[in-house]
Amino acid sequence: MVDLSITSENNGVRMGVVTALVLIAYTGIAALAGFLDKIEAGTLDLLILAVGVVLAIKRFKKARGNRMSYLQGFGTGIITALVASVLLALAFWLMGGISKGVMESVQRIQARDLFGADLGVLIGGLGIILMGSMTGVITSLIAMQYFKSPDHQVVTSLD
Repeated sequence: MVDLSITSENNGVRMGVVTALVLIAYTGIAALAGFLDKIEAGTLDLLILAVGVVLAIKRFKKARGNRMSYLQGFGTGIITALVASVLLALAFWLMGGISKGVMESVQRIQARDLFGADLGVLIGGLGIILMGSMTGVITSLIAMQYFKSPDHQVVTSLD
């Protein structure tokens, strides 16, 4: 059954909010456990984001009766990642404003910053948005190779 009320945009926003809630919960737990300053914490964030993007594309394809254009699936993945990243950055800024422990974790990350920049909460949040949206773009490109409709065939040579 085809559900035309689900568009790539509203699906991306909906799944982005769900993914953001999972990311915020994980980040809160990592901050409370003192794990936020470890590089592995960011890696798990990106893994959660990638799973959210793939699930958003899968949900959209299922809602469209297993038929979707390449750009619709690609768009829903990008929107999902962007919404989730912006909401996570907002939560990070809020946690940084409320909790001094988050600021200390960010400052411990600064010791490993290869470029020597002062990594404050604002720059950390902007970094979350940039890293999350780029991860979403790459994940969407890869996921669409799997989820693309069967009518997207390889173009044969005209020779």
